Amino acid sequence: MDNSRQDLLAGIYSRLIDKFGHRRWWPGETADEVVIGAILTQSVSWRNVEKAIDNLKKDNLLSLKAIENSSVSRLASLIHPTRFYNEKARKLKNFTKWFFSKYQGSFELMFSREVDKLRQEMLDINGLGEETVDSILLYAGNKMAFVIDAYTIRIMTRLGIAEDTWKYREYQRLFMDNIEKDVGLYNDFHAQMVKLGHVYCRKNSPLCPQCPLQDLCHYVISFPTPQVV
Repeated sequence: MDNSRQDLLAGIYSRLIDKFGHRRWWPGETADEVVIGAILTQSVSWRNVEKAIDNLKKDNLLSLKAIENSSVSRLASLIHPTRFYNEKARKLKNFTKWFFSKYQGSFELMFSREVDKLRQEMLDINGLGEETVDSILLYAGNKMAFVIDAYTIRIMTRLGIAEDTWKYREYQRLFMDNIEKDVGLYNDFHAQMVKLGHVYCRKNSPLCPQCPLQDLCHYVISFPTPQVV
C-alpha cells in the first residue's frame, strides 16, 4: 500500500462526502434490476436507462426470468431509449442463458463462487465488459470489486494520479490497493466519482472553479490565464 496514495484518496473521498453526502447508490431495488441496469447503462446516460426500465416494468419484463422467456425483438423494442438496443437485448439474453443454465437462476449459488473465478466466468459471457461485470459483483452481490468507469478514469488522470495509458485493472488496483477493503466504501466512492464527473468534471466544458478538488487538479492549472484587454 502506497501511503501517499492512501492519504490522497482518503482526502478526496472526504471532500466528496462533504460536498455531495452519501450517494446510496446503485439505483436498483433488486439484484435482477441491478443486473439489467448494469447491462443497459453501457454507453448511455442513466436517464435513458430509467426510461427503458420503466418500459420493461410496464410490460412485466423487469426480471431475469421474464427476460429469459422473452424474445430479443420484444426486448429491443422496450429498451430502445438506451442506444444499441438490439445489441443490448442480446446481451441481456446472453446473461440470462448463462445464469439459468449455470446457476439455476440462483444469486445465492452464483455469488457463493470465489469472486475472481466468478468475475472471469462473467467476462466470458458475450457482450459483458469489466465495468458491467464489476457493477454486478459490487452492487448485486456485495463483492469486493471496485468499479471503474469513464468518469473515474477522467478524474484520476486529470488529477495526475493515474496515466491515460493505464488499462482497466490498473485503475482498479489504484483504489483496491489504497483504500479500506469495505463494500460500502467501494460502493459510495464509485458513486462519488460518478457524481463529480457528471456535475463538475465534465468531458467538455468542465466546471473547474466550482469543483471541490480544483486545488488538487493538474488539469485545471493547465488552463491558460485569460488575457485582460
